[in-house]
Amino acid sequence: MQSTEQNPNARGTEASQGDGAAESPIQVTSKAVRMIKLTREEEGLDPAWGLRVAVRGGGCSGFEYALDFDEEGRENDYVLHFEDLTVFLDAVSARYLQGTTIDYVLGAMGSGFKFDNPKARGTCGCGSSFAL
Repeated sequence: MQSTEQNPNARGTEASQGDGAAESPIQVTSKAVRMIKLTREEEGLDPAWGLRVAVRGGGCSGFEYALDFDEEGRENDYVLHFEDLTVFLDAVSARYLQGTTIDYVLGAMGSGFKFDNPKARGTCGCGSSFAL
């Protein structure tokens, strides 16, 4: 289950579920949530820390996905909740990631987070960069 709210410590972008309100810009699968929480634990971070999802310029296709942990949201962040994981997403990145699902995949060629981004017009072999 997922919910969305405005960062209570910041003025910013608000999104919520239902009745014509803005829908969550991204989705995070249950498998990805479990792996994010496991990684956070392995890094010795408090369970209150959330995941920061962002898009940065760079990578071999022009843009790259960035995942990091953050203690709190920033001004204009979407503050999303997937199960008991908080996800922070800045408003600019949200435009590039609208409709994206973040999953965790296991395969013969390795494992990692996979971004299914409907706005991406091209990706590189590493899967961490994309073009619009």
